[in-house]
Amino acid sequence: MSRNFGLGSRNMVTAAQFALNNTVQAAGMGFSHAAETGRNFAQFAAFARENGVKQMEYINRELVIEYGQQLADRVSNNEIGQGHAQNAVSAINTLMRIATQGEWQRVSPTRECGIDQRSAIRETPPTGLDRTQLERGIAALSERGVAIAELAREFGLRTKEASLLNARSALREATSRGAVTISDGTKGGREREIPLTSARQLAVLERAAAAQRAARAVMPADQNWKSWRENGLRDIRETLQQHGVSRLHDLRSAYACDRYQQITGYAAPVLGGQAPRDIDREARLQIANELGHGRISITNSYLGNSA
Repeated sequence: MSRNFGLGSRNMVTAAQFALNNTVQAAGMGFSHAAETGRNFAQFAAFARENGVKQMEYINRELVIEYGQQLADRVSNNEIGQGHAQNAVSAINTLMRIATQGEWQRVSPTRECGIDQRSAIRETPPTGLDRTQLERGIAALSERGVAIAELAREFGLRTKEASLLNARSALREATSRGAVTISDGTKGGREREIPLTSARQLAVLERAAAAQRAARAVMPADQNWKSWRENGLRDIRETLQQHGVSRLHDLRSAYACDRYQQITGYAAPVLGGQAPRDIDREARLQIANELGHGRISITNSYLGNSA
């Protein structure tokens, strides 16, 4: 049986390049587009091999969606842009469509992988908003997994920020100042401060500090960010998905909705509420700062659109 749909090589990346070259020669694609598609597919092929898939015939939509969800997390952590992540998934779709002669069923970068468009407006409540439901998923996590999920839910942290947080230091600061400074893993290295507004947050920091043990951060001391992101965080995400939490990033949205209610006295727009315009704007500005965003408009993707 031929491998990689008989494209001329037993190596997935080389076979993909042969397919793209043939498409260019048939005037079905430009050189620069083919080169970019090849680079993106090569990165996916490395992910596929790590997951035991070494032939194109065994690439399925579930594998591509899992890869796309990892890209979505990297977008949320500001490691890559939305456009780059969407193009990466589109490249896999393009290559697989060529390899299967049109039989490939396209994977949506936004709808199925959760790679948000910059202008997206949240129209459905975030998963993880219901703490009772979330607690069932958290109960199935490791001690560090619990820390990551709870820090995202109760402080609105990105997964990278939660992973790199020195929870012991944060607990001391929270106890003495009533606020936590977030500096590691932030967008552009910009520090921000998150206020303590509930006893629940202090309890979360206590559990995270216990999970951290002697390490310098919540993330295990024997792993770097890349290995933790691709293994530990993936396990956390998959476990929460099994319990109805579609993405870790949704826990940031849940935090934002809670804060909107606390600040304005109204439910977030995505939950059917609407504060007066001036109060709405003040709340969005505060929430944008707490989430580490420089633009108030980004809150539309967390809270829904204002009137």
